[in-house]
Amino acid sequence: MIDNWKIELIAFPVTDIDRAKAFYVDQLGFVCDHDATPNDDIRFVQLTPPGSACSIAIGKGVSTMEPGSLNAVQIVVPSAADAYTHLRENGVECSEVVDEGWGLFVYFSDPDGNKWALQELPDYATQS
Repeated sequence: MIDNWKIELIAFPVTDIDRAKAFYVDQLGFVCDHDATPNDDIRFVQLTPPGSACSIAIGKGVSTMEPGSLNAVQIVVPSAADAYTHLRENGVECSEVVDEGWGLFVYFSDPDGNKWALQELPDYATQS
């Protein structure tokens, strides 16, 4: 039996590593766990959203995807309104809070156009 599968890292395609790192760390508040250049062909930067068990990786030699091609990465947040306020206060262009019926959402893109959704779960999904 296969068990205990965990998504721990998602590669994000970006054009400018330092610009993307600054966006995720300085504007979104991600933690920079690792930034290494073991050789001329690789620079690996691992960034983690606060409280998340899953990180993202940006860098050189990390992904063959086109920058801006990710379109559906989602983070669950305690409050969509608080997330919206945090984004706006840190200069991130984002949608207003949108009630999609299965939660409240805030949408934004990174500097390369990779799209994110922040979701506040509905009450029925957070009850035990």
